[in-house]
Amino acid sequence: MDRRTFLRAAVVGTSTSVAFGFSVVPEALAFPAQTGPSPYGALRPADANGLLLPANFTSRVLARSGQSVAGYTWHGAPDGGACFADGTGWIYVSNSELSSGTGGASALRFNSSGTISSAYRILSGTTRNCSGGATPWGTWLSGEETDLGYIWETDPRGTQAAVRRPALGRFSHEAAAVDPDRRVIYLTEDETSGGFYRFVPTTWGDLSAGTLQVLRESGSTLSWVTVPDPDGSPTRTRRQVSGMKVFNGGEGCYYRNGTCFFTTKGDNRVWAYDAVNNTIAIAYDDNLTSNPPLTGVDNITATSVGDLYVAEDGGNMEICIITPNDVVAPFLRVSGQSGSELCGVAFNPAGNRLYFSSQRGTSGSSSGGITYEVTGPFRTTL
Repeated sequence: MDRRTFLRAAVVGTSTSVAFGFSVVPEALAFPAQTGPSPYGALRPADANGLLLPANFTSRVLARSGQSVAGYTWHGAPDGGACFADGTGWIYVSNSELSSGTGGASALRFNSSGTISSAYRILSGTTRNCSGGATPWGTWLSGEETDLGYIWETDPRGTQAAVRRPALGRFSHEAAAVDPDRRVIYLTEDETSGGFYRFVPTTWGDLSAGTLQVLRESGSTLSWVTVPDPDGSPTRTRRQVSGMKVFNGGEGCYYRNGTCFFTTKGDNRVWAYDAVNNTIAIAYDDNLTSNPPLTGVDNITATSVGDLYVAEDGGNMEICIITPNDVVAPFLRVSGQSGSELCGVAFNPAGNRLYFSSQRGTSGSSSGGITYEVTGPFRTTL
């Protein structure tokens, strides 16, 4: 028996780790996602922007680090991002993973035809803003991926000042995903021995106060336990709760229909936390599929039909799709940028434009970041 067959058998044999189909119904119980054909077909040769895309999809470069876009100098090291409706247009926000107080976040505003009408800063003076998450009340949560980092709540329109939210805990923040059904916010931690957290606001829509909890595992039972000291000093949050379930390098996080999907880069996994039944499953593991197309898992987003899109930090610079019937395949590939990583995957409100960044572009430097848009016939039915 080879390693992958052995590991797959081990996963199927344990009650808490069997992956389920993304429709999150008992009848959809399945293996972790397996390599297969993309619903969009094979990738075509690289276009003028160096992107390998399926047929009928096109790309354009929106912004480059250090260069002007709509009169604004685009930030270095673009990372996590999200889209927000804005009248008849929309806004794409992007973090800047620069160190020593030079990070933050910026925004691109689009009119109804998709033309960039303005660009501007929404957060300044912070450190290593990696990923984050959009809230239902229209703000962007930007996380600092640094020891004792904060979550900052920002205004995508740039009219309100950003606010630091210490109640969400101080740790190496990655992504945030809002669960409006249980009125909580899930948070990932970029540590080899990191936790998976949730924040319960005292008042929904107000992040100034609340309770930080971390997922604990005892046998096959999961529970949410309050973190005694969210400030994380002198004892880090991940070391405060005995029996905390450990995740190896938490990255992207996305909530949809009762399930929070999140990635861990240390073991190249996509997890599915079923918030309805309080169970967790492996939705993808590169050790549990033959010829895995997805490695270096990072930012994640999804479409209304249930397709997950996962960006690679490393691998061969792809954004891969995981379908609701548990097939994983490349959706696009960026050529000539092996020293970079892909991040910031997000769809516009209409779902027909995908945004993402190559953090270091062709130069391999944080000053060489490139932000892209991909347009095409993204499917609306299965």
